[in-house]
Amino acid sequence: MAQVTLKDIKKVYDNSVTAVKDVNLTIADKEFMVIVGPSGCGKTTILRMIAGLEEVTEGTVTIDAKVVNNTPPKDRDIAMVFQNYALYPHMTVYQNMAFALKLRKTPKARIKQRVKEVAEMLGIDDILARKPKALSGGQRQRVALAKAIVRKPAAFLFDEPLSNLDAKLRISTRAELKALHHRLRTTSIYVTHDQAEAMTLGDRICVMLNGQIQQVAPPMEVYDKPVNRFVAGFLGTPPMNFLDGKIQIKAGCAALVLSDGISIDLSGVNTNLSSYADRQMVLGIRPEHLSVDQSSGRDENVIPAMVDVIEPLGDRKEVYLTAANGQRFIVNLDPHIDLAIDQKVRIQVVAAKAHIFEPGIAGLNVSL
Repeated sequence: MAQVTLKDIKKVYDNSVTAVKDVNLTIADKEFMVIVGPSGCGKTTILRMIAGLEEVTEGTVTIDAKVVNNTPPKDRDIAMVFQNYALYPHMTVYQNMAFALKLRKTPKARIKQRVKEVAEMLGIDDILARKPKALSGGQRQRVALAKAIVRKPAAFLFDEPLSNLDAKLRISTRAELKALHHRLRTTSIYVTHDQAEAMTLGDRICVMLNGQIQQVAPPMEVYDKPVNRFVAGFLGTPPMNFLDGKIQIKAGCAALVLSDGISIDLSGVNTNLSSYADRQMVLGIRPEHLSVDQSSGRDENVIPAMVDVIEPLGDRKEVYLTAANGQRFIVNLDPHIDLAIDQKVRIQVVAAKAHIFEPGIAGLNVSL
């Protein structure tokens, strides 16, 4: 077991491209940390620096209170599970699992016992004699996990390990991974671009953009209290809606006035917005905090819009709409609400659930 600490980490490649900068992150002993972000944000580079597969340009990587910047990968007591499984094609499943233990000169009886234990744990004890080419994608993934687990490392590093699986298998394997971590309680660092994996697997999640950490917190805290617009828009399916407007203060009450003159009362937002009077700001509202207004007379926090697309998903409907000012947004509705394409509707905003952001891709959330 081990705590992993990254302090003032920076990675610059030979072509002067800075992939990671100013990264400070501590992964607690036995914690499952998920690093999530779009392609090119630096998350895999961080994982490879922890593993020793990439050199650190600046800063220190510490594993179990020992700085490992100059420690070879084989001596860092970590196990890495790759996206492409990294199995030896000429070896059987048993031989793949036993290989690292043989290199450590582990007694044969102990190797056999350990392989049997892990194979039974992952339900692959009936395929130990097969070679990788005879396995399905899901079986290969289990073997890759088994190959890592059998070593009893101080920490697991996962580099998008489920991305090659089909959607159904990805969901079931995700659940198995979570149960496995609960059983093993080994420090785990998991890299993905899939926000669903991040939300469901992580004890905490680390959201990255352009080589920098944006927010580190438990999943629901990141979802409910995103520190900036990027984090708010990256997590959530469908994503958060953003409405541009100007803050207006009247009689001490704040409102966001949209370009078509529609006003969204922000008195329910738990922050003082007086210092943002007459400034262009962005209101963020999740699809589940919008609803169809059934009344005809009330105009408070109501946006007239037209239905563009309806996607029935069984437990809900995702409805894509366009407001009169051209603003497009998405609403999650009860599946039994009847709507039609090109129908004019009135969308009610639950302002108490809204967030107010400064402009820009990573505009700060001023409503926290």
